[in-house]
Amino acid sequence: MSTSSAPARIANLWDDAKAAGMTEAERLVYRSNLLGSDKRVTNYGGGNTSSKILETDPLTGEKVEVLWVKGSGGDVSTIKLDGFSTLYMDKLRALKSLYRGVEFEDEMVGYLPHTTFNLNPRAASIDTPLHAYVPKPFVDHMHPDAIIAIAAAKDSRALTHEIFGDSIGWLPWKRPGYELGLWLEKFCLENPDAKGVILESHGLFTWGDTPRQCYETTIATINTAMDWLETKTARSPAFGGEKVKSLPADQRRAIAARLMPTIRGMISADSHKVGHFDDSDAVLQFVNSSDLEPLAALGTSCPDHFLRTKIRPLVIAFDPANPDIDAVIDNLASQIQDYRAGYAAYYERCKHDNSPAMRDPNAVVYLMPGVGMFTFAKDKATARISAEFYVNAINVMRGASSVSTYQGLSEQEAFDIEYWLLEEAKLQRMPKPKSLAGQVALVTGGAGGIGKATAVRLLREGACVVLADIDTGGLKAARDELIAAFSPDVVRTVEMNVTGEAAVIDGFAAGVVEFGGIDILVSNAGLASSAPIEQTTLELWNRNMDILSTGYFLVSREAFRLFRAQNIGGNVVFIASKNGLAASPNASAYCTAKAAEIHLARCLALEGAGEQIRVNVVNPDAVLRGSKIWTGEWKEQRAAAYKMDTDELEEHYRQRSMLKRSVFPEDIAEAVYFLASDMSAKSTGNIINVDAGNAQSFTR
Repeated sequence: MSTSSAPARIANLWDDAKAAGMTEAERLVYRSNLLGSDKRVTNYGGGNTSSKILETDPLTGEKVEVLWVKGSGGDVSTIKLDGFSTLYMDKLRALKSLYRGVEFEDEMVGYLPHTTFNLNPRAASIDTPLHAYVPKPFVDHMHPDAIIAIAAAKDSRALTHEIFGDSIGWLPWKRPGYELGLWLEKFCLENPDAKGVILESHGLFTWGDTPRQCYETTIATINTAMDWLETKTARSPAFGGEKVKSLPADQRRAIAARLMPTIRGMISADSHKVGHFDDSDAVLQFVNSSDLEPLAALGTSCPDHFLRTKIRPLVIAFDPANPDIDAVIDNLASQIQDYRAGYAAYYERCKHDNSPAMRDPNAVVYLMPGVGMFTFAKDKATARISAEFYVNAINVMRGASSVSTYQGLSEQEAFDIEYWLLEEAKLQRMPKPKSLAGQVALVTGGAGGIGKATAVRLLREGACVVLADIDTGGLKAARDELIAAFSPDVVRTVEMNVTGEAAVIDGFAAGVVEFGGIDILVSNAGLASSAPIEQTTLELWNRNMDILSTGYFLVSREAFRLFRAQNIGGNVVFIASKNGLAASPNASAYCTAKAAEIHLARCLALEGAGEQIRVNVVNPDAVLRGSKIWTGEWKEQRAAAYKMDTDELEEHYRQRSMLKRSVFPEDIAEAVYFLASDMSAKSTGNIINVDAGNAQSFTR
């Protein structure tokens, strides 16, 4: 199903030597991680695995049969032992006597906690009965693209029999739940020689008498489907053939940098969204095709795909042969409004008396011919995963439409999954968003002590961060440290010389393509110099002005342009200095440039207020630890100015302060967070001194 050469088949990674020394529960983890290691087997968070294991009952000391099954919200690629629910099989079987029929199947979820073995706190998923009632000890349920391509075809039952004969069965579409569990049990009892079953529009169930047999059946079944599809799909062009040509890669990214903030602004009125851009070969083949619009309108088939990507994507009207981006932007508002109206109409057509209130009516997936795909969600990981799911859906549509007619879920079935009361209850259990969730910060001087501490503080509150710095090595070290502490999704870096106009423009564009926009600018790039006025060279003077004045102007100008394109406000925080308010000996260039920063911030606060763009200043003083400017000549120069040794400086500054306390990068970061967050929503044009007290720098 590749867009070019045939992909390699899924490898059998089972290693008896590794598995031999494991407990049965550990082999379940091992099997799950192997299956999850290849996204062609299942997507993020999708599918589940189980083993029925004899365990010692902690109450009776007797051996009992226990179902170990992936718990709610887990991911098989990374799951550990604590990610599995454990339930008594005898109690699960006893639930059948309480079942009142398909109209009441949702109430069975409430009984599952009563079957818990050994007080396991991991909540059981809705798929638990599907595993419990398959009369085999080891069961895999996966969502492979190759299988779903067959499951989503109009004649999927006939295709399943053509490919697999009687070894793999077929069941018609049924929403996951208790009833489907009983269907699977009935199928297994009536087809004892079958190794698995394809569920229409859903995925694959396979089983075995040993963990290895179960795993190998899963892999073999998927590879058989891939082989069959390859022979069929090679005969005709995918998606009706190419309608338009892709633009060059650099032009695609430039368009993404212009459009993503506009889209983001239009859909972030209630809560900020984070974006993701994908122009992979699979995406481009789809968005450039003749069948783009009719196939996109059908939506996805697999419930996991649908929950991540909504009822359907929005196709942006665009002709790559006439790339008029201004016209696209002018048309976007009406396209997005039409999508919202269509979503509201869908909700009204399909809602039930007890349906939850309509959720966000904006699209998640935006498809643009010649350019690629944008996805927007509450955070970067969700936006990225939504894109991955839609790529899965593209693969499914390619396969199904090449061998048959692709069919998505019916509108009512799709609604009943999206607004399922059990799904709503799951959403209500989600933790409250952090204070900066959905927001993106760009921090200049990001490799230094204050820059990195600021990034940590903002990341802790849920923001995504772009670190910008001229120091390549320091930038990489900071990136690695922050990714290890947080995640690869939320940290990006860009080399940026803030004194170069083109470098600043390109740096902002790079950050925008990664996250969809920027909400917070922390202007922190800096240097320090010390020299008596008669020894201050023009080169030294200009260097201070270039970095500390012109550099702050250039990044602020780019931020303002972006904030106005998004039209959802914004925050600028300057890291200035006590020296911007209080004169200091032998530092005229530095002090003057810092004073210019402070006055620039005041001017910008006036310009941005009408559009909820706030501009404020943090004035540090004597931040020695972790600060890059104190690792060079500045430390020696300041010690010389005060006629003392360098190792006496920290104590000197501490004693000079009114509070007799040292100031650290984390203290500056705390002030930045306050000014960037809604805690200071009614403050602009202000200065916070973080200097342990210095009467000379009092602002009034």
